[in-house]
Amino acid sequence: MRTTVDQIDAWRSVPSETPNLEFKEAKSSFNSDTLYGYCVAMANEGGGVLLLGVADRPPRPVVGTQAFGNPIKTAHQILQNIGFRVDIEEVRHPDGRVLVFHIPSRFKGSAYALRGAYLMRCGESLVPMTEDRLRAIFAESKEDWLEEPTRSGLDAQDVVELLDTQTLFELLGLPYPTNRDGVIERLTELKFIDFAGGGYSIRRLGAILLAKRLDQFPELARKAARVVTYTGNSKAETKADSPGNKGYAVGFQALVKFVCNLLPQNEVIQDALRTSAKLVPDTVIRELLANALIHQDFEIGGASMMVEIYSNRVEISNPGEPLVPVERFIDGCRSRNERFASLMRKLGVCEEKGSGIDTVIRTAEILQLPAPDFRTGYQTTNVIIYGPRSFAEMGREDRVRACYQHCALKYVMSERMTNRSLRERFKLAEGKTATVSQIIAQTEEVGLIKVDQKIGGSRKYARYLPIWA
Repeated sequence: MRTTVDQIDAWRSVPSETPNLEFKEAKSSFNSDTLYGYCVAMANEGGGVLLLGVADRPPRPVVGTQAFGNPIKTAHQILQNIGFRVDIEEVRHPDGRVLVFHIPSRFKGSAYALRGAYLMRCGESLVPMTEDRLRAIFAESKEDWLEEPTRSGLDAQDVVELLDTQTLFELLGLPYPTNRDGVIERLTELKFIDFAGGGYSIRRLGAILLAKRLDQFPELARKAARVVTYTGNSKAETKADSPGNKGYAVGFQALVKFVCNLLPQNEVIQDALRTSAKLVPDTVIRELLANALIHQDFEIGGASMMVEIYSNRVEISNPGEPLVPVERFIDGCRSRNERFASLMRKLGVCEEKGSGIDTVIRTAEILQLPAPDFRTGYQTTNVIIYGPRSFAEMGREDRVRACYQHCALKYVMSERMTNRSLRERFKLAEGKTATVSQIIAQTEEVGLIKVDQKIGGSRKYARYLPIWA
């Protein structure tokens, strides 16, 4: 391989670093252990290119590097310390010396470790891989859990009695076949069922999407969505606990309607009239339910997607830690279950464009709701949607979260956050400019946003970017 100056300049021009492209200044030196860590992390993310001697902030000038004066010796040390080969090129750019590390991808079903730690990148840092991500990597060489059979030895009549084929054809926008053979043919074509040994078997994927009753598939019964309502703001008193029992695709519209009908009604005053409004808009509920179903980890046993409705908020959780950091939900999308997600899109449940979270945040802004709170815990992902709350009732954490999400939303819309745009998001008067500037400063302090451009040194007219932009 031979990297040219033109290739380096092309890499420098990309809008942002990617899982496969990393820049480091390293003018005088670069820590060897850090280098080994980046090689391991990038290999675990599919391989890529690490460049030393190039600034990591746009316009990414070439600053030159004096690190690793003997690339051949360095390549040997990398092999000894991490167990795989990394090719290194020394390129004499007109603006300085650049070292290019070509890092190979890990093998399917395996991950690399440095001194026992399986590493991945998170922003500017190297962190241990989550248990969730490691399990997904090690499972790559196995057959997809969803594609394995859940019930076998069935005849054609058994299949149509277990699966809601009528709703399937309605969701596909197709006329229902005039005979059972046509139904079976479509199910086989979609790889929901298989014929072997003189009978049919239903794949877990077919059952989880189309089951008339999930409890007729014992290993899937606990995968049904569960809706719990509480009397107040805590779990102290449960009003109702309602487990679902239908397949996700054929039962999705009913699930959305069921949850929305349980939402508390709040009184709001608009145009001097007192009216009732739901705690959370139906659009938000639909998007978050679809996301939770699609991005769950099906291989975590004894857990299901859960909706918990309190008097002042709704919490939606799903099994499995997210594949992208929660602060990148706005601009990042990675399907844990690709065929499952594709079928849910085909059946009209989701768009599979990564726009669901954008819609949730945009709706919260339009309706002046507190910013959604995305969290991750042990083997779980959780989002909290709060009901109406005035600016005065929001705490510092609420305001900082809203500022970051507003900034990120503006960025993905090819716009920039300003003091004015954030003030309008909070529906504050122009006299509150100083208050908004304080919120922006607090969000900068916790490392979530950065200045894009200051005009005349004034915060009032500055433009801002999310920290990862």
